[in-house]
Amino acid sequence: MRILGVLLTATVLFLPGCSTAPKTQTAKKEEPKKEPEPITGKNAFFKIYVTARSWAPDAQIFSVASVPIAEVKSGAGKYAAWRVTVVSPAKLKKRSYTWSAVKAEGNIQEGVFPGPEESYYPSVGAKPFLIAALKTDTDAALKIAEGKSAEFMKKNPGMRINFLLEMGSKHANPTWRVIWGDSVGTSGHSVFVDAFNGVYLETRH
Repeated sequence: MRILGVLLTATVLFLPGCSTAPKTQTAKKEEPKKEPEPITGKNAFFKIYVTARSWAPDAQIFSVASVPIAEVKSGAGKYAAWRVTVVSPAKLKKRSYTWSAVKAEGNIQEGVFPGPEESYYPSVGAKPFLIAALKTDTDAALKIAEGKSAEFMKKNPGMRINFLLEMGSKHANPTWRVIWGDSVGTSGHSVFVDAFNGVYLETRH
């Protein structure tokens, strides 16, 4: 009887160990991090516009400009950083915002980043306009500009192309200025494309 009791006790002690299934570690598969990509000027504007409207519900476009950064390559009418300036007619204020796919030099922050408010006084120069006038995007504007710039591009291959959206006094609608070179001041060739109906307007040298 004593031997039987010992065997029963040993069996009871053994059973819990048998009933416990071995633990398996399941490794979580990490999704590969998406590489930052450039976007068009119109897409960048609408990313910023949501934030700008929280500052001023009556916000209108004053300018949209590409921002060259070394971290992400630009091309095909797309940049990885853009600067948008909006105006609030009610506040008589303007404010600039940047959008960037990455953090970059020049205090460029990833995502939408607001700048300080500035006073705005209407003038005869560039003026604000409603977002309904922005129909044509930078990729389409680039194709139109390149079609008018074949000879210049042949003589100046690989030159950086920048973009500037403004409503000036010369044309009836806001324009995309497609700029060959680092800035408007240093550019020897730029093409104006109507941002509303997407037609070629003029070339400046």
